[in-house]
Amino acid sequence: MIDRRCFITGIKSSNLSQKEKIFLKKYKPWGVILFSRNIKSIIQTKKLTEEIRKIFKDKNYPILIDQEGGRINRARNIFNADKLTGEYFGNLFLKDKKKFNNNYKIFINKTSHLLKQIGVNINTVPVLDIRKKRSSQIIGDRSFSSNPKIVNKIGNFCINFFHKNNIGTVIKHIPGHGLAKVDSHKLTPIVKEKISYLKKNDFSTFKNKKSFFAMTAHIIYSDIDKMHPATQSKKIVKMIRKNIKFDNILMSDDISMKSLKYSIQKNTIRAFTAGCNLVLHCNGNFKEMLIVANNSPIVDKFIIKKTSQFYKILS
Repeated sequence: MIDRRCFITGIKSSNLSQKEKIFLKKYKPWGVILFSRNIKSIIQTKKLTEEIRKIFKDKNYPILIDQEGGRINRARNIFNADKLTGEYFGNLFLKDKKKFNNNYKIFINKTSHLLKQIGVNINTVPVLDIRKKRSSQIIGDRSFSSNPKIVNKIGNFCINFFHKNNIGTVIKHIPGHGLAKVDSHKLTPIVKEKISYLKKNDFSTFKNKKSFFAMTAHIIYSDIDKMHPATQSKKIVKMIRKNIKFDNILMSDDISMKSLKYSIQKNTIRAFTAGCNLVLHCNGNFKEMLIVANNSPIVDKFIIKKTSQFYKILS
């Protein structure tokens, strides 16, 4: 692991191209993330993940997926979870806690079983963003609730049960995406609420979480840093560490999203400079992959230590 680089890469298709194999061998990303374009069937995906792990000679090599349920359902070809949104489980929690416990456990067990079948060991859940009226629907029904206490409780439940199923989690989008009025895939959201409000509300759901990983929000919180989105803000990363008390691996959201205003190279460098441990690049564009790889440092002792702690839950 000592020669891996601090980035997570997507790949283009349902099998590795020759140039992608060479890329993985040469640049050694810390992890690979899969999307719907990579997943046709259980057998095909398992073959793909085995091929990736063979390159690294590591049975625990990190392979990630966004498998939330609802709209964010990358394994839709195999498992239809379209109705099982964060909102669905949040409402169930309010109506009938016993039924929620049973149903949410079944959902996590089934999701985990599928992920193990296809060779994925990290799911980028839970979404800990609070649902807000008049905000962008990019979060919307992905959120468990507009009540921070409910988001907090279901978030803990989610992390614990995925860990019991030997799957890592990524809390997102730290320090909170719910107030964004625009979609950060396309524009830069600016949140103007005061830090005192944010700490009590949006930031509170991320506090003291036992997830091994967290994903940053590409959002400007103008009361803290007028210039830089969280992913590229030293001030906000410091606050994530000191106030939210997240002390594990911090990864950026997708570095190619339009919310970040610079080139892929500058966006990558700025994320590392701000304090992100890993940079995420999703779209499988080979030219961009090379830029991210060439601007990502070799993993440090902190990442090696935290990754080995994560590996312990996999056995």
